[in-house]
Amino acid sequence: MEESTILLDKKVIEMLKHAKEHPKQSYNELLEKMAKIILKLKERNQYDEFLHKIQQPIMKELWDNKEDEIWDKL
Repeated sequence: MEESTILLDKKVIEMLKHAKEHPKQSYNELLEKMAKIILKLKERNQYDEFLHKIQQPIMKELWDNKEDEIWDKL
């Protein structure tokens, strides 16, 4: 395993201490888990954006019609 050193603000180190799931969890384990979660969230967000884009034309067709405009005037 290759290792490197990174500089962190003391406030970030404190946050990491409080984020640990157990006292013996290393910062490396914690940061790896956090990175995996962030990557999954990004992937999910891209999927949500994809769904939104493919649904837009259908929703526009459903909502932009003369019948619905009548309700706005009531």
